[in-house]
Formats: sequence, C-alpha cells, structure tokens
Amino acid sequence: MISRRLLRIKILQIVYAHFSSQDSSLSRSEKDLLFSIQKTYELYCYLLLLPVAVKDYAVSRMELAKTKNLPSIEDLNPNTRFTDNSFIAKLEQSTPLKEYLKKHKLSWSNYPELIRKLYQQLSETSYFINYMSQAECSPEDDRQLMLQFYTRELEDNGLLYDILEEQSIFWNDDIEFVLGVIIQGIRNQAPETAHTLLPLFKNEEDKDYAVTLLRHSITDYLSNRELIERFVTNWDVERIALTDILILNMAIAEIVHFPSIPVRVSFDEFLELSKFYSTSKSSVFINGILDKIVVHLQELNLVRKTGRGLMEGN
Repeated sequence: MISRRLLRIKILQIVYAHFSSQDSSLSRSEKDLLFSIQKTYELYCYLLLLPVAVKDYAVSRMELAKTKNLPSIEDLNPNTRFTDNSFIAKLEQSTPLKEYLKKHKLSWSNYPELIRKLYQQLSETSYFINYMSQAECSPEDDRQLMLQFYTRELEDNGLLYDILEEQSIFWNDDIEFVLGVIIQGIRNQAPETAHTLLPLFKNEEDKDYAVTLLRHSITDYLSNRELIERFVTNWDVERIALTDILILNMAIAEIVHFPSIPVRVSFDEFLELSKFYSTSKSSVFINGILDKIVVHLQELNLVRKTGRGLMEGN
C-alpha cells in the first residue's frame, strides 16, 4: 500500500528528528520510522470505516423518525438504498478490517458532529439525490456512490483534516496519500467482489528499502556531509538549510546503496521532496550539487547499478 515516495518523506522526517535531538539512537529512530509507517496503515483502515459510520448515522435517523408521535408514511417506510449500499456492506463484512479496527480501538463514535455534517453534506448533493431516486441500483451504482463520496466529500474536507491532525502528528502528511490509495482501490475493485484490505507494504523489498535507507542516512551522514561540503562553492555550509543537507545525504545513500534504483529516479524523487520540505530555491541547489557528487562517485566506481540504463543521471 505505502509508496516509496511516502517512505522517503517519512525517512526524511525521522532523520531530521534524529539529528535535531540530543539523545537519539539508531535503534530508536528505526522504531520511530516503523511506528510512523504503521500509523499510515492505521489511517487507511480508519478512513475505510468512515462510510460505515455515516451509514449507521442514517440508520439511527430512520429509527428515530419512526418514533415520532405522528410519523409520516415516509418515516415508516424510509428509502433504504443508501443504508443497504452493497459496497458499505462489504466493508462491514471484511473480517481483516474488523479485526484491525478492534485491535487498534478505532472508532468514529467520538466525532458525531463530523459524521452528522458528512451525512448532511452527502444527502444534499445531486449525485446522492439521483442515486436515491433511481428505480433500481446495481452493485456498480453502489460502488460509484462511494467513489464520489471519497473524492468529493472527503478530499480537502477541513473538519476531517483538523480532526485527523489532532489525533496524530504522523497523519499530517498522510491524509491525501491515503485517500488516494482508497480511491484507486475503489476504482480497481470489481463491484461483485468482496472488499480486499491492502497489505501495508507492496512487498518485503519495500520494508527492507525503508530500514536500509534510514540506516545509511544516519550512519553515513558525516562522510556524506564531508562530500557535500567539498562540492559546495560560494556557499557558507553552516548557513545551508539543514533540510537541504539531509535531502542530499539521503539521495547519496540511495544512489550508492540501492543498485536496482536508477540514478535518474533518485534524482527526481529527492528534487520533488525538496520542493515541499525546503526552500523555494532548494531544488536548483540540490540538483547542482548532487549532479557533481554523482559524477565524482561514478569516477570512484562507487555507484554500481544493475540493469540496463540504471546509470543514467541528468
């Protein structure tokens, strides 16, 4: 589930914390990284539970309406199309999801205002009104409703983002990524099939990648910093943003220690990282310094790539 781009972001955050703290250790930083990654998966499962919570709220409204002193025909015979949504039912029936939610004690019960607002917001949309008014609905219609719910009601939802960021600082940079994973999963899932919970890592190699990159980003830091200083001209090294140094350090570690990752991929990924986590001029600075360093490392035969075309830089 988790992408290498997000892994790089998390590693950068942990490395920054490691070198900003007086009492950090490699083992502690490794534990922090794995905990941060697990929190991303926790968010994934938590957001999968959200439409179930909204559906449960809709059911409670129906039950309450039936207890009126003078209930209407509509109160006594409510439209249950949304509450019977087959996609939501699959989420409820997913044993792995239920077990994970129970183990980690994840529930939306403490946020009734969010659930109420989401239901109200959803029920007023044209696509929901159209869905509820159809003579018949197929599993595909149910799936499409959930796809629109996640893309239109949750993306950039200020209240949801505030609640999630209050619950965990590890989720600040994860929300959009996780929503994207869920949305892509809904698009890829056949309407008739049971819901499949994605694994935390796409494969064991990704987990090894994360731990190995973190280790080398910490243990090779001093030698990599000396290398960076050698190629910095017209700059006071002490005035260079720490984030820029750490991004360069991570890029060198990845280029040297991961023979299956093309040099161009490492360049592009860390330049992209600098656009979001450092200054506006950082990408130009990092690109220039990293280009010189890679040429130097190649001359020393320290960059060994397996596979055709993997040695290509700029």
